[in-house]
Amino acid sequence: MRMIGLLAWAGAAMAAPAHAAVTATSDIGFATQSSVEIAAEPGAVYALLAVPGRWWDDSHTYSGDSANMTLDPRAGGCFCETIPDPSGKPGSIEHGRVIYAVPGKQLRLSAALGPLQSEGVVGTLDFSIQPKGKGVQVTMTYIVGGYLRGGPAAIAPIVDQVLNAQLQGLKRAGEAH
Repeated sequence: MRMIGLLAWAGAAMAAPAHAAVTATSDIGFATQSSVEIAAEPGAVYALLAVPGRWWDDSHTYSGDSANMTLDPRAGGCFCETIPDPSGKPGSIEHGRVIYAVPGKQLRLSAALGPLQSEGVVGTLDFSIQPKGKGVQVTMTYIVGGYLRGGPAAIAPIVDQVLNAQLQGLKRAGEAH
């Protein structure tokens, strides 16, 4: 199942524009960074981060529908997803937990995302929002450390592509009128 999830992540990520980079890898982890300019106000972009159903790609969810995702943008808040079930007893997953929140400026989560959740790792996903031109620049960094059965170097580029695709989705949603 782990390999199927990894292949799904990789396949869907191939369409993402290359505005991101794996900035470091070692035997114990990796770091990625992506940035995008969004023609919107800082507060609006921050508020949009809290509505992942508007910008997160459906193919990178457990339920197949990003509308099932929520993000409570306050310390301790959950980045969670409901997994509907025909029996009426839905499942759920915690993708991450908010550890730092400054409206209009920065949102940081502790999050081992996707296939990393079944590994022995800790991940920190950070969104920094800075005014730039007629909008903002959003810089997303993701730092992962711990034990990865396949090694950090193998999965880092795939994670980078998938997260960049999400950032591109944030841009599209932020500039939609």
